[in-house]
Formats: sequence, structure tokens, C-alpha cells
Amino acid sequence: MYMNERFGKEYKLCSQKVIAELFKNGKAVRQYPFSVQFMEQPVSGNQPFQLVFSAPKRIFRRAHDRNRIKRLMRETFRKKKLILEEALGKYNKQLALFVIYTAKEELPLKTLMAKTEQLLEKITLELTDEKNQKQP
Repeated sequence: MYMNERFGKEYKLCSQKVIAELFKNGKAVRQYPFSVQFMEQPVSGNQPFQLVFSAPKRIFRRAHDRNRIKRLMRETFRKKKLILEEALGKYNKQLALFVIYTAKEELPLKTLMAKTEQLLEKITLELTDEKNQKQP
């Protein structure tokens, strides 16, 4: 079975309005070393979700450090995105996400992979809880 692990430009959230709306009305989920703001939102294109990655300048002063962390986060999400895509496909939803790296140091890729998987499962659990609350 072939799994599509592509993570192209269509997954990138660019709309400033949607990002502002995320922080205003979105839900927050934390799973060390990530903090995620997410919201059910019709996103452009036929992708189940779009997201933005962020590493704080206050913690990682040098741009190359921030870029490396964002690159690692993109890689882990590319590998684990199927968890979220399947859940969103099942409920026929689209999400907008803003992912913030909160650790004070760069964690190894293996650790980030495991934490990303836990984070995506937490988000899908939030979505299923939300779905169950609406259907009594």
C-alpha cells in the first residue's frame, strides 16, 4: 500500500485573516514541545488541513536555529499527517492549524516524531469529542 507523504505548498496556511481568527476563536492543545491553535475552517484547495509552523525568536535568537526547528517540525508532520487526514476525512472537516514549538532546546527527530503523533491523536480526539457533543 502506497501512502502519500507529500507535504507541498497546498498545506501552507497563508491567510492573515484565518490566522487572526485562529487565535481569536480557535481551540488550544498542548503536547510538549508543541502548542497548537486549531479551528474548523474551510481552507482553500482540497486539502483536509493547512498549517503554519513557528519557533519563537525570544528562545532561538539565530534565524538558522529557528529555520532548522521549523524544518524538523515540517518533516515530522509530513510523516505523521495521515493520522489527522483520516480523521478529518471521516468527519468531512477541514482544519486550520498554527503550531508553535515551545521547548527551550532542539529535541532529536525521533522524540519529535513520537510527540507529533501524540499531538495529532490529541487533536483528533478533540474533534471526535466535539462531534459527539453536537449529536445527542
